[in-house]
Amino acid sequence: MDAGPVRVLGVAFLLAMTACQVVSGLDARPERFTGAIVALLAACALAFAAAVWGPARAAGAFGGAVLTGYAAEVAGVLTGFPFGDYAYGDVLWPQAGGVPVAVAVAWGGMGLAAYAVAAAVVPVPGWRRIAVGAGALTAWDLFLDPQMVRMGLWAWAQDGPYRGVPLSNYAGWLLVSALVMLVVQRFAGDREPGYGLPALYTLMAVMETIGFLAVFQPPDPLVAAAGGITMGAFAAPAWRRLWQR
Repeated sequence: MDAGPVRVLGVAFLLAMTACQVVSGLDARPERFTGAIVALLAACALAFAAAVWGPARAAGAFGGAVLTGYAAEVAGVLTGFPFGDYAYGDVLWPQAGGVPVAVAVAWGGMGLAAYAVAAAVVPVPGWRRIAVGAGALTAWDLFLDPQMVRMGLWAWAQDGPYRGVPLSNYAGWLLVSALVMLVVQRFAGDREPGYGLPALYTLMAVMETIGFLAVFQPPDPLVAAAGGITMGAFAAPAWRRLWQR
């Protein structure tokens, strides 16, 4: 397969997602753009993954990550495990089993990106790569949960210490993210991570940091710092290793 056109497609989706995020940040109802942003995120991740892993492996990794995330979300809504007691509102549709489809798709898109970051940091597949990838994916939720809660996309039964989010949520994210990394590693194996997926991860970190600092109302420097520093702590060594190669 000629990877060049697929990479170009990935760049096009990346630019479209960025534009959609900018527009949503300036709109009075940013939640209306959530589905489109997630769809573009997933398309971008799939294109970049296909360019380096091949279409079949990329599709398998993405599909496995989506199903793993969806199963965890259904369990969370029904039982409170592993994230804590929460419920989705009626903003995001369609839903299946009380879980918006967009949420499961987001697990897939960012799951691929986080795995590629981990693959750049830890060249050899194994538990170290799984652990780094789980941390990288969980770092994204330092942005995601405060943003989605403030937009009313889901709500926690009891307020937690981090912008209303309980710490159990992040323990659950680490667990589910590790499972997602295991699934993605099963398909990606020891193949190179490429540059596209780490670029997607890095762009999400930059856009969310800017959003919480200067775009979202009211601004939230705490979330901007927590998410930006933590995601940056994974992105920076990934890029250093990629440039050294």
